[in-house]
Amino acid sequence: MHFYTLHDFDFTGKRVLLRADFNVPVDGKGRVQDEKKIRDTLPTIKYLLSQHCRLIIASHLGRPEGKTVEGLRLTHVAKILERMLRRKIVKLDYTTGQLVEQGIRRMKPGDIVLLENVQFEPGETHNEESYARTLAGYCDYFVLDAFGQSHRDYASISGVQKFVPSCAGLLVEKELQELSVLEHADKPFVAIIGGAKHDKITVIEHLVHKVDTIIVGGILANTFLKASGIDIGNSKFDAESVEDAKRLLREHRGKLVLPSDAVIADRLDAKARVRQASVQQIPKKWMIADIGKQSIAQYKDVLKYAHTIIWAGPVGMFEVRKFEKGTKELALFLAKLKSIRIVCGGDSSAAIDKVKLAKKMTHVSSGGGAALDFISGKAMPGILALEQNYNKFRVSVKLAH
Repeated sequence: MHFYTLHDFDFTGKRVLLRADFNVPVDGKGRVQDEKKIRDTLPTIKYLLSQHCRLIIASHLGRPEGKTVEGLRLTHVAKILERMLRRKIVKLDYTTGQLVEQGIRRMKPGDIVLLENVQFEPGETHNEESYARTLAGYCDYFVLDAFGQSHRDYASISGVQKFVPSCAGLLVEKELQELSVLEHADKPFVAIIGGAKHDKITVIEHLVHKVDTIIVGGILANTFLKASGIDIGNSKFDAESVEDAKRLLREHRGKLVLPSDAVIADRLDAKARVRQASVQQIPKKWMIADIGKQSIAQYKDVLKYAHTIIWAGPVGMFEVRKFEKGTKELALFLAKLKSIRIVCGGDSSAAIDKVKLAKKMTHVSSGGGAALDFISGKAMPGILALEQNYNKFRVSVKLAH
């Protein structure tokens, strides 16, 4: 991959648009519940400020689907940034319009402006050229540091890079370096794929040709159990993915490891009645909430021989204490191994943080879907745009050195 990095440009006095990933968990009033994603971008922000630039920051929060949602404004993010940086942040209430343009024109070197949630604009997720051009018009340089969104073909990720010299931020650069070791991973190569998102089926379809074994957990495992003809009671599963799961089991049965037993519950909350059961013996009104003791031992037996491991998605409802054991046990087991162990963002990262084991892993990626797309070899619009931008502007750009 060939693209510009922060060290290639002289940002002195320039207007710089930084696309960060401040898609942090918030409560109903927009108050931030976990600041990790904000901290992840601090090295890039501090580097840019050390260059005495005019810094404009853009991010999304949640999925407002092109509408203004009060609980998804970036007001609380701005306050946290002010505390972390000990500097004034000018938070704007829009991403386009005369007030935004005036605010950016008034900026002096060292000033920081935070635009409103870019996904309040429908042009963002539709990657409308007019919106991308507007964002590009605010800056002399664009910096992509939202690795967790780099697999999205959005205006503030890939679209803006068509119109202004662009580079990777420190977080994106680090992520690509860390994940690149998996292009020629030492065998046996094992993936743990869990969680609830239906698009993990697509991930498995890509990964199954690269890894030796895929351990399946979470709601995804329920879908595969259902596809195997097992009665999973009242357990959650993705009905739309059952046929794909059947095909994968038929074509790659030896590579897919499913749970043999489970922690089952009559409800999925802290007051649930809980017991262990074989996946073949789940009562009609009960549901799978975690993998069972036998499955934990089964998964560990596969993992202990692996030279390379990636983990994306918890194997149970780890956010409820009664159902955290499977995920917690695997995290503790991975922490003791000498293999390459890469955790792919999202809920997996939260699970690792919960048991304070992040430093025991080879790498904890800030992007779940993005990391998996990169590992799977899928085209990532944000990264592809960086490469195209390098080729487009390398003659005309005045480099720092």
